[in-house]
Amino acid sequence: MSKSDADLGRLLTEVCAANQELSARGLARFTFGNASGIDRASGLVVIKPSGVAYSQLRPDNMVVVDLGGSVLRGDLRPSSDLPTHLELYRAFDHVGGVVHTHSHFATVWAQARRAIPCLGTTHADAFHGEVPVTEHLSDRDIASEYEANTGREIVRCFGGRDARHVAAVLVAGHAPFCWGASVGQAVDTAEMLEEVARMAYHTMALDAAAAPLPTALAEKHFTRKHGPDAYYGQGKST
Repeated sequence: MSKSDADLGRLLTEVCAANQELSARGLARFTFGNASGIDRASGLVVIKPSGVAYSQLRPDNMVVVDLGGSVLRGDLRPSSDLPTHLELYRAFDHVGGVVHTHSHFATVWAQARRAIPCLGTTHADAFHGEVPVTEHLSDRDIASEYEANTGREIVRCFGGRDARHVAAVLVAGHAPFCWGASVGQAVDTAEMLEEVARMAYHTMALDAAAAPLPTALAEKHFTRKHGPDAYYGQGKST
């Protein structure tokens, strides 16, 4: 087996497991969600097949496409959200995995068309500032290339924002997308997003005027876990 075949085999296994994790962690009910991963060396993307129950997923029924969306391997249709994933891979070259869910609280914020404010240190540990919400697509964008235009709107939303430090977005009226250096990391981000969305919802239920965390405290919590001066955890082994 060649190295490229072995790399693709690993990615098929990782993406299958990530999709099953979405269901196991309660982030995707029914078939409402999908995960993908990319091999940057080959430009191949692996994604969940459309509408297939998570319990029926296997590495060999994942769909392999190129960055143009052409199916290269697999007998099933890829997720209908594939064009959104591809737009994110093309725009954010550090991303190795993308996850889309309809997790309850994150979707509530998306439906309300409200960014999730950084109200506490739990949020600040994971996201550098608010988790943004996109604008609604125009009728024209919905009628033609809807899923690709969703991805383009996410990319527009991140103009001036660092997609490495806020690895999630709420699509207005729809649901969240998350990403990471790997598809497994993207799943973890989706779970963290759901947790901070739930906390923010209940915080604002208690106090609708709750203010964002003071900047100095938010910065401290983010930078102690992320970036060159991070000191949380054990660091890299030597």
